[in-house]
Amino acid sequence: MRTAIYPGSFDPFTLGHLDILERACGIFDRVIVAVLRNPNKTPMFSVEDRIEMIRESVDGNPAVEVASFEGLTVEFAGRMEAVAIVRGLRATSDFESEFQMALFNRKLAPGVTTVFLMTSFANVFLSSSLIKEVAGHGGDVEFAVPPSVARRLARLRENRSS
Repeated sequence: MRTAIYPGSFDPFTLGHLDILERACGIFDRVIVAVLRNPNKTPMFSVEDRIEMIRESVDGNPAVEVASFEGLTVEFAGRMEAVAIVRGLRATSDFESEFQMALFNRKLAPGVTTVFLMTSFANVFLSSSLIKEVAGHGGDVEFAVPPSVARRLARLRENRSS
């Protein structure tokens, strides 16, 4: 069984993330969405909420697992017996830092390959940061996120306004 991990903060999980995940499932037998626990950041959603939203978004796809991790991605990949790390690219500006990270990861774990997948043109402009900013100002982001994420963002907006 060929396993890949798809790491990220996913705060929040977007249709761009879902697009990359669905295509990764066409390449690998099992894809683990690896939600990073980063104590140095203050996320909009807890790790547990992000995991739940991702699980709801993949609608029971048997090829997808969702887990959280701390520390080095390649170490998590090793624990999961993954042969690859999946990374999404939106534009050439993403490539430079992703390429550097992939080379460093290859030095740390030569048996784990980084696979870059380009996002679909329809999602090329999406980013979690922009979605958080627009949603934080009451803007509509339903076109950019799965329904479970849209519901959570709406709840956050309602809680802030009450």
